[in-house]
Amino acid sequence: MLVSWKFHTTLSTAPPCHCRSNRLAAVSLNHTLIIATHRLMPTGELRYAPPPTAMSNSSSGGGFEEEGWLWAQIKAEARRDAESEPALASYLYSTILSHSSLERSLSFHLGNKLCSSTLLSTLLYDLFLNAFSSDPSLSSAAVADLRAARERDPACVSYSHCLLNYKGFLACQAHRVAHLLWGQSRRPLALALHSRIADVFAVDIHPAATIGKGILFDHATGVVVGETAVIGNNVSILHHVTLGGTGKIGGDRHPKIGDGVLIGAGATILGNVKIGEGAKIGAGSVVLIDVPPRTTAVGNPARLVGGKEKPSKHEDVPGESMDHTSFMSEWSDYII
Repeated sequence: MLVSWKFHTTLSTAPPCHCRSNRLAAVSLNHTLIIATHRLMPTGELRYAPPPTAMSNSSSGGGFEEEGWLWAQIKAEARRDAESEPALASYLYSTILSHSSLERSLSFHLGNKLCSSTLLSTLLYDLFLNAFSSDPSLSSAAVADLRAARERDPACVSYSHCLLNYKGFLACQAHRVAHLLWGQSRRPLALALHSRIADVFAVDIHPAATIGKGILFDHATGVVVGETAVIGNNVSILHHVTLGGTGKIGGDRHPKIGDGVLIGAGATILGNVKIGEGAKIGAGSVVLIDVPPRTTAVGNPARLVGGKEKPSKHEDVPGESMDHTSFMSEWSDYII
């Protein structure tokens, strides 16, 4: 059955936030929000059509197809949530439903999240949108990160939930813009954006650090990534992880994280060490030397499960499977 519906939203008469301009205002006083006619959906889980099989980096244009599919799901989720929770109607309309693309929605949301009294939301909106427009890889990375959160985190109930509320996702997208600015020698602006990201999201990633796609910063609070660090594709990193240096030494001094790596909560990796593809770093571990591919390092200082000479190797990709504890039976007879 086709239905149409409206939300009548009356805003407070208190003055608006000083960092929001009329240009980015979601609704005006006593304004009626009219959401487009759509098919009535159940209030439970949305039943998605399968995503396109083409990868984001396909030369055949599959990235645009995948982004279009994902954006359609996000808007469908927002309509469903606005219908079930009218208190969020104006927020969902201004942040998602009023925009024509994921890039515009994300630019608007980041602009409002990161603005301050001297760094205006309008300036940030233009900055983010120009970055997304000039470098399509930023959009494909955002799509891959949304997919990563939805598929790896059981607490992620929808794509729109990740887009709106996952500070690890938002910090990563803002960092990519700061990294682009850094590469364009716009370093004062890149550092100013880096500072705001750290202030707002409690995630400290130096603008020069290189990050791949399909990244999940799960919970994200307290993550620190140093200037010369490199993070590969399909990596999952939990809260309070540090990818740091070892002191005052300059130059290339931070960790290199391979594709498919999983780094548990509170782990610290110091120095220009290499974490091999598909490796797993246990929670709370301190890693000071290279970790071979497909192995598990745990403890302080970290040691390889199975021993240095013949370490145990796993077949799965920990950064995607999110398997944190399967090594326990091999590592020790630990009991409580």
